[in-house]
Amino acid sequence: MSLPIPPRRVLIVEDSAVLRHLLMRVVASDPRLELLQAVETAEEALRLVPHLRPDVISMDICLPGMDGLEATRQIMAHFPTPIVIVSDTVGGESTHVSMNALRSGALAVVEKPQGLSGGGATAAGIATQLYIMSQVPVIRRRLPQAGPFPPQGARARPLDIHPRILALAASTGGPTAFARVLGDLPADFALPVVLVQHMGEPFMEGFAQWLDQQVPLPVMLARHGTPLARGQVLVAPGNRHMTVGTHGEAVLHDDAQVQGQRPSADVLFSSVARVFGADGLGVLLTGMGEDGVEGLGRIRARGGYTIAEDRSTSVIHGMPGAAEQADAACISLPVHEIGPHILRLLAGSQAPIDRLLEG
Repeated sequence: MSLPIPPRRVLIVEDSAVLRHLLMRVVASDPRLELLQAVETAEEALRLVPHLRPDVISMDICLPGMDGLEATRQIMAHFPTPIVIVSDTVGGESTHVSMNALRSGALAVVEKPQGLSGGGATAAGIATQLYIMSQVPVIRRRLPQAGPFPPQGARARPLDIHPRILALAASTGGPTAFARVLGDLPADFALPVVLVQHMGEPFMEGFAQWLDQQVPLPVMLARHGTPLARGQVLVAPGNRHMTVGTHGEAVLHDDAQVQGQRPSADVLFSSVARVFGADGLGVLLTGMGEDGVEGLGRIRARGGYTIAEDRSTSVIHGMPGAAEQADAACISLPVHEIGPHILRLLAGSQAPIDRLLEG
């Protein structure tokens, strides 16, 4: 008989007394979780972390004194611990700071509760995020290195493929991975780019704005009918599927969730396979679950080229690992090698790209 799993120990960092007590109730009411302590400053959290050794931290961003962004950096540099950002969604600055916290090593961002039920994140949703993220192994984090890493061995050789679109998807750890991959691509990148990030709907516009400031390419939240344009990144909006249309445009729709997700990587990748065939280029990055595996396999089955993020850099190797096991990925690469590898693919391609849907 297997032993019962002990509850995951939670440290709450929140300066608002009302929200702090609300989060304490959320944790205390979930048998999967155990409340260690709730504090109102980052300084107090930094003092307690090495002594309490929590399994997961609920971190506010706007704190008196040191803010949650710097606290996240300090914790991940000295006492690596899974961190969930519990954030306001009003105003672009709050979301921008939350995205930078993710880049600094936090695992997820959820909306601050407006009550135990109804508007905002639900108690069950916050508790589940804390429970899931508490089980993610984390390591010491440093700020990302600038510039591409040198190619390794045979990976430097260009391949005989002719991509006309780049589609990417990620879940947990995605913001940092997207910033790295797209940050290694030049401002005059030759392909249209479409991507899916699993994230709460209220944060998607802020995520797109944040990513736009991190990478050379222009990034925008897709609207129904937005044309695909070379060198432009279209982000699937929250709670809507995005596909590529047969006239070179983004198509949004509200069909049922796939793999528990909307937007779904499977839906986007499958449309790339259907419309672009052998000229599709798909990249599946870090994330939990298996969303994107089937769609990535369809791109490969049509003769397209597919990349999965290697275990060595994935925050969670669930999605890319499942793609490897399903033989949906042509190659697995660490995140810092993916952008340079894409550029080598294009350097070896002689295909015209001005007409997105020719032939």
